[in-house]
Amino acid sequence: MTPAALLQQPRVLRVAAPLGVGVLFLLIWQLVVEVGHIPSYLLPGPLLIAQALVAHAPTLFFALLMTLKVTFFAFLAATLLGTLAALLFAQSRWLEMSLFPYAVMLQVTPIVAIAPLIIIWIKNTELALVVCATIIAIFPIISNTTLGLNSVSGNLNNLFTLYRASRWQRLVRLRIPGALPYFFGGLRISSGLALIGAVVAEFVAGTGGQGSGLAYQILQSGYNLQIPEMFAALILLTLAGVALFVLMVLLSKLALKNWHESAMDR
Repeated sequence: MTPAALLQQPRVLRVAAPLGVGVLFLLIWQLVVEVGHIPSYLLPGPLLIAQALVAHAPTLFFALLMTLKVTFFAFLAATLLGTLAALLFAQSRWLEMSLFPYAVMLQVTPIVAIAPLIIIWIKNTELALVVCATIIAIFPIISNTTLGLNSVSGNLNNLFTLYRASRWQRLVRLRIPGALPYFFGGLRISSGLALIGAVVAEFVAGTGGQGSGLAYQILQSGYNLQIPEMFAALILLTLAGVALFVLMVLLSKLALKNWHESAMDR
């Protein structure tokens, strides 16, 4: 297969197109820094950032693992609690109308404002970070799953009524399968928010020492004017967020590819 024919393949284009844009952006960035003689403490170039990433790799990757640990537990808690809340809302319209506004209030409350209180109330710092990240990550799962459970096809709903299906049968065989695409959409959003919540909570907590995450490394690099190292930590966070999103997309495809048109190969 010729290179031109290879680039016409949709799957190859999905990878080659963003990679090409990324490489072009990095080249322009490096060129601007060199031509403009911009000092590294204002804007380091990609090469200098790569050098800082290699030089501080053990410290940065260990901090990344600490942040991902908080992210994982927060995402797991948000998934379990959000799904449970959505299932409860699906069983009672009155319950949904009574409690859903409080879920919205939880979402719109700035975590920076309440994180200090959570850290004071919960003596275990790591558990406090997980709670803060969970608060940020839980709403998309509640919202999307509730929407999916309520978006049942009218014809299928009438068919289940015709066959006198019980509420449990209707939930398990109709509403939950129909809500899965919405649920996985919520997971894609929530995974990124869990990472953001973990970083924001680390910023507020100001946790340092051996078990500190990437947020502490970013703060310390900024205080010491080690800007290339700070950018290296930011790039690690960005790559971790992208990896979480891709993982959720693959999980969604694996679960839906055999029966739902949104995940089938076109």
